[in-house]
Amino acid sequence: MSKYRDRLQIVADILFIAGRGAKKTQIMYQANLSYRLLCRYLDEVLNADLVSFENEKRFVLTAKGKEFLNRHEEYSKSCKSLEKHLYDVNNEKAVLEKMCPNANTNRRNLVESRQKRESRK
Repeated sequence: MSKYRDRLQIVADILFIAGRGAKKTQIMYQANLSYRLLCRYLDEVLNADLVSFENEKRFVLTAKGKEFLNRHEEYSKSCKSLEKHLYDVNNEKAVLEKMCPNANTNRRNLVESRQKRESRK
């Protein structure tokens, strides 16, 4: 899995933190965002009605924000499952290639011989 978060993961992180009623600086530090990125993402989640702003300068999660978090959790589980499956498939491919080590060499030789014949024409 990538070490960088995508846009949806950043939004989910912000919503998770806002779910506890957080101030702007708390979200910035806990979500590990620069101030510039925080402002950009807060505008986005406010405009999407995923969070609302309370009178004490605290951000809270809306019903739509809770739904987003629940769906994102399911999405993340699906992605992890698919990544594991892909990892297993690639490992099986590697085992098969080790069982037939000359397959790549033979294929390469065929391609090279075709290229030589074509270049002679």
